[in-house]
This record gives sequence, C-alpha cells and structure tokens, in this order.
Amino acid sequence: MLKYLHIENIAVIERSEIEFKNGFNVLTGETGAGKSIVIDSINAVLGERTSKDLIRNGCDSAEVSALFGDFSDETIEFLKCFDVFPDEDGNVLITRKLSLAGKGLIKINGKPFTASVLREIASALINIHGQHDNQDLLNPEKHVSFIDAVAQNENEISEYYSEFKNLNKIRKELVSLEEFESDKERKTELLKYQINELETANIKIGEIEELKHSLEIAENYESVLKGFTAASQLLSGDSENDGALTLLKNAYKSISGLKSNEFDSFALKLSEIISLTEDSAANISGYLDSLDASNLDVNSINGRLDFLQRLMLKYGGSEEKMLEFLSDAKLQLQNIEGYDKRIGELSKLLEESKLKLISLAEILTETRIKAAQNFEREVCEVLSYLNMPNVKFVVDIKGGRYTKNGCDNVEFLISANLGENLKPLSKIASGGELSRIMLSIKSSLLGRDNVETMIFDEIDTGISGFAAERTAAQLKKVSKNTQVICVTHLAQIAAKADNHLLISKSSNNGRTYTEVTPLDYDGKIKEISRIMSGSDITENIYNSAKEMIDRS
Repeated sequence: MLKYLHIENIAVIERSEIEFKNGFNVLTGETGAGKSIVIDSINAVLGERTSKDLIRNGCDSAEVSALFGDFSDETIEFLKCFDVFPDEDGNVLITRKLSLAGKGLIKINGKPFTASVLREIASALINIHGQHDNQDLLNPEKHVSFIDAVAQNENEISEYYSEFKNLNKIRKELVSLEEFESDKERKTELLKYQINELETANIKIGEIEELKHSLEIAENYESVLKGFTAASQLLSGDSENDGALTLLKNAYKSISGLKSNEFDSFALKLSEIISLTEDSAANISGYLDSLDASNLDVNSINGRLDFLQRLMLKYGGSEEKMLEFLSDAKLQLQNIEGYDKRIGELSKLLEESKLKLISLAEILTETRIKAAQNFEREVCEVLSYLNMPNVKFVVDIKGGRYTKNGCDNVEFLISANLGENLKPLSKIASGGELSRIMLSIKSSLLGRDNVETMIFDEIDTGISGFAAERTAAQLKKVSKNTQVICVTHLAQIAAKADNHLLISKSSNNGRTYTEVTPLDYDGKIKEISRIMSGSDITENIYNSAKEMIDRS
C-alpha cells in the first residue's frame, strides 16, 4: 500500500508530506485547491509521462517520492523479477525528479530505473481510476481487457498469441515465395549465366597481382634479358673470359696455400664470398632459364587483366568478392530449384498452424465466456446495490476475425431501466451510471489483479442522494480488502473516510500555496459541513454532518 507521498515544487504545491493509511483515504477541498495535483504527482512517481509545466513556476526542478509497504507475498515475488527488494522495514521508496533542462531521474530504493520499467512495477502497486477509464467503457475495443482481467487467462492469451505470430511468419514467407513465381524463370536464367561466366573465368586469388608483375617484366623483356645475361657472364665467365667466380677461386688458392695462421681469416672470408657468389650466379642462371618469351606476351597478359577487371565491375572489386558472389549465386539457384518443395512445405505448415490457432482461440473464448457469466452477475449485484436495481448488464461475445487478441468481439450491453432493451453503454449510459458501472467492475476485479492500492479520481461524477450513499458504502467495502484513495466532492463519501485529508489553497506575497492537512474528528465535521452547504454553515448543517460521520 501507499504509505507516504512527498511532493516538492509541483504546480501550486511548494512542499507537502502526505501520510496515507490502510483502509479508506479521502481527499476533499475547494475546486481548484490542488486535488488533481496530488493525483498528477502520484502519476508522475509511477512513471507516467509528465510535462515541464508540472514544475512550479520559478523553480528549475521538482521531486515526488512515494513510500510503499505492507506487501503481499505475490507482490514481493513480482518485485523480485525487477531486482527490487523491500528494505529491512519492508518498504520500497520510489523517487522521481523532474527538471526544466529535461534531465529527469528515477530511483527505486536508491537504484536508477527507466520510466518504462517503473510503469511495469507500478502496475502491481496502484490502480488509478479516472475519467479516461470511463472513456474505455465507451470503447468496445477495450472491453475484452476487462473480461481477460476477470478470467485471469494470461497463459491462454500467451499460447494463442505465440501461434498467431507463428502463423503470420509462415504466411509472410509463403506470400514472398508466391510473389517471386512470376520472376522465377528470369532469375534462374540470370543466375545460371552468372555462375557459368564466373566458373569459366577460373578465378584464382592473387592472380591479378601475378599478372601485373608479369606485365612489368614483359614490357621490359629485352632490357631484363640483356642485364641478367651480362650479370651471368660476369659471374660465371665464358669461353673467352674468366668470370668473377674463377677470379675469386684463384685468389682463395693464392692465400690458402700460405702456411700461417695469420692468413686463415682472409681465406675464410674469401670462401664465404665465393659461396654467396655461386648462389647468386645460380639464381641468375635459373631466372634466365625461366624467362620464356611465349609466356610474356604483353597483349595476352593485358587481355587477361582487362577481362578480370570487367568481371570485378560486375561481381565485386576483388578475386575474393567474385568468388563469394559465385558461391552465393549457387546457393540462390539451389534455393530456387527447391522452390516448389518449399511452397508445399509452407502450405502444409500454414494449414497446421490455422487449425492450432482455431483450437487455441476456442479455448481462449471459453475462458472469456465463463468469466463473463460470473462478471455479469457480480456487476449486476453491485449496480443493484448502487441504486440501479433494475439494471441488466450483459457481456456480448461474438465471433470475429482472428487478431492478436483472439477472435472475440466483446461489448458491454446495458439496460438501466425496466422495459428498456439492451444497448451499448455509449448509447444510454450517463456520467453517473458510468461511474457506478466502473466502480462495480473494479469491485469485481478485487482479489484478481493483486493490486494493493486503488485510487478513484472523481468516481462521484453525476451521482447524488441515495446513489451517492450507496457508492460511498461500496467504496468503504472495497477498502476492507485493499487500500482506497478517493478524491471526492460528495459528503456521503467523505463521511466514511478512515483518513480524511483536506487540500486547501492560500496566497502569500503574490504566490499560491497548497497544503494537505489530515483532519481530526472536529475537522471532518467542519469540512463535510462545508461540502454540504458552502461557507454558510448553520447549526443544523453542522449537526447533520456530525450525524453523517457518526453513522458511518
């Protein structure tokens, strides 16, 4: 339940500490005193979207904190899913800071959280009923959510929705393949052509670099041949002249024949030079032998290079990318060749999924029909108590097209008076009737949604007299099982409060201030007298207010 609410710099509230208690909490005050600001503050601390206009004029920031406690075991387990644990006193503190700069901050027990996660957490803590809920009653598309809340059919909804997504996935792939049918032949021919062209090209990684190197040699063939031939002759010699190797070997013989250790190092050096020179001569001779003019045709090399470069423009900027294209094209062709088989497989899967979806939808419908029967009875009982004794309330469930929510069109029908036909709520319900219908629905949901605090903002719209008395009694009844916080203008409702909070407004130095004050017994009498008669409180009014409280 909500224990404390701290508000700072929110609209006309400069600073306020509000203590809520178990049972029935009522907020009253003059119109414009700031009752809606308290509700706005609670919405803010629960993660709802806020406006910078909510920040008090002249302030750069605002803050709202809410302390929750006395959790049920189910709520504690739910909070654990978000890594939220009550402190040693069993409480959870939620704080939200708002800033004109746009940098807000949300913390739960000192740890930062996002607004979206906070809203999920808050869904288990508080249920706020306001005028938008009445609008949901007028919208038939929203009615199924009320029945599902009563049915508690989360598992059935989850199974159905999972199969609904699976069916749409199969259908999407099947449609895609069928749309491809008209383009299948053209695509097949194109892939075959591309595969043949790339395979015929016999592409090898690194070939382009080798061709460029060969081209450089081919374009300078005469110079290369002349230079390497001269180098070979100078090293190895010919029939007329000794080469460098012969001269080096002769020099080695001249020194190695001398009998002195002093000259051994000279001989060793010459031996090493001779070995390196022999290797160089052999390499140069081998390269000369490999120079085949027939393989160094400039036109042939240029032709191959041009061919490969044209292929790269079509299939990728390198040998690797062209080979990747070839591999992908083969895979695409393979898939196309298995096209008819895949369509058959998908068609079979689609039929199986449809049958499964129909079966799951029927199960889901059964949960709703069963829940609707109990729901109708419970709502009618409460409405009868709320001075609508002749009401007929029916949950009309009809089959419709399959959507993510099932195949049920759910609409609430009502006959508020004897002799009237059942009609949609939007056709006949007044504001007062809508308020009582919503209260009856909320009463029916008690114990089913595990929410520990219910807030009613203007639940008394359009009601008075006996209906107001019964509405007050029903709210009091609801508060026996869950904490209720109610903003009201009705004396009948306020009189039954376990905790009566007065919201008042004052002005000082050109600024407006709102205060929230808990009322004692005498304070309750004065406030209810004000509600009943305005500023002119007579002794009779005072006594009537006192009697109303005492009877409550």
